[in-house]
Amino acid sequence: MTDVPWLLLMIVVPAVGAAVVAALPPAREALARQLTLAVSLLVLLLAVGATVSFDPGGERFQHVTSVAWIPDFGVSFALGVDGIALAMLLLTGLLVPVVIGASWHDTAPAKRSMRVFWAWLLLLEATLVGVFAATDVFLFYVFFEAMLVPMYFLIGSFGGPARQYAAVKFFLYSLLGGLVMLAAVIGLYVVSESELGRGTFAFDALRQLDIDPGVQKLLFAGFFLAFAIKSPLVPFHTWLPDAGAEAPIAGSVLLVGVLDKVGTYGFLRYCLPLFPDASRDLAPWVLVLAVAGIIYAALLAVGQSDLKRLVSCTSIAHFGFIALGIFAFTTEAATGAVVYMVNHGIATGLLFLVVGMVISRTGSRRVADARGLAATAPVLAGVFLVAGLASLALPGTGSFVGEFLVLIGSFPERPVFTIVATVGIVLAALYVLLLVQRTLHGPPPDDEDAPAPSGGGATAVAVQARSRVRDLTRLETAVVAPLVALVVVLGVYPQPLVDLVTPAVEATLTDLGGAR
Repeated sequence: MTDVPWLLLMIVVPAVGAAVVAALPPAREALARQLTLAVSLLVLLLAVGATVSFDPGGERFQHVTSVAWIPDFGVSFALGVDGIALAMLLLTGLLVPVVIGASWHDTAPAKRSMRVFWAWLLLLEATLVGVFAATDVFLFYVFFEAMLVPMYFLIGSFGGPARQYAAVKFFLYSLLGGLVMLAAVIGLYVVSESELGRGTFAFDALRQLDIDPGVQKLLFAGFFLAFAIKSPLVPFHTWLPDAGAEAPIAGSVLLVGVLDKVGTYGFLRYCLPLFPDASRDLAPWVLVLAVAGIIYAALLAVGQSDLKRLVSCTSIAHFGFIALGIFAFTTEAATGAVVYMVNHGIATGLLFLVVGMVISRTGSRRVADARGLAATAPVLAGVFLVAGLASLALPGTGSFVGEFLVLIGSFPERPVFTIVATVGIVLAALYVLLLVQRTLHGPPPDDEDAPAPSGGGATAVAVQARSRVRDLTRLETAVVAPLVALVVVLGVYPQPLVDLVTPAVEATLTDLGGAR
């Protein structure tokens, strides 16, 4: 099993699948959908195979593949995973077939084709795998930029009424961060050439460089800006509510569930090991942004009337907790951050899926238009409640484990920031419970309280559709069931996930200069 090129296959299979699906005749929409699901399930099986054959106590990077790509510049097509990257690959492999099932009966906007939608989805999966699996910094940058393209078209071609604005805003923010990171990547190459006598982009070689602290800060800033935009941290967050609200549900799930994790993953993989002095010196400033994001995004979520924007805002607060765990520089906090990343992807992915199901039934994204849904769709309401409670990190859910580890690991080293962050827990309970109250309970909306339709709201349509509201179908139940199960299982027994990521976290903090 160790000879199987798991990571290479996880990139090639969806990339080839995307090309095949895109090449199908327009009349073969059903075949395109079925082939997309089959390819995504194969990628999930490959991720499981890579996990089964991975030894957490063995070499730091396993399943290594390396082929010279641009030898004159020291660039290799180098792949490898530690426990952190493998956890992200498992999350990616899980969510893609789930969102395909959730989009099974979707129809494309005018002059668009679902066949193209499926192709972009598979290409996005291939680039996400490449980002998490790359061990060459230049290759990482290539995948980092490449994943913008399929997500741009998913939002811009298949999203909501303001999809073009949201897609362009997402692309420009991400592209700006990527260009700054490119300058830092080139600077890192120049430093390696001066110290080693040859330029290299290999992660193992770069993390052993003794870079001047002043230069480190400049290079750290280049990588940090790109990752802070991607995460996103306040004040680089403004693209996410627009993109999350206007993307199709499949795009929203992958955007917040996986793609945004590239930023926090980048902090752990590149910022801390490559620039340890700069990471320690600038950590207080990063923590200010993290806790500011926790409080600000929570308050922003309380005032939202759009379901998808509300969920997007909650994610900004969650990423603040993840950043707190990473820059506390303790094993418990950083392990909690990775566990939180995985469980946030599951819980928020579930919440977005349920929100999409609510919107499809009410015909509106307005919170008020889902009022009284529990009376007519009790199972859907129950899943909505589970997703909401997982989002606020209720004990017994997977998110609680990550959040708890972050707080107990951060407090000894960063007590003030940790205390401020706990205020966000109270606010999370506020916005989630208000969301549940405003959507599931109370009398259904009637024509008298219906404002004129505007933006994402279409209250008159929602009132008319209320008589046709149905509970979860068999397909929808099959889509949400794995995520509901994981929310509970990882909340009750998170040890396998903790055991997978802890050795990688310890190795990362050792690069930083000592783990506690």
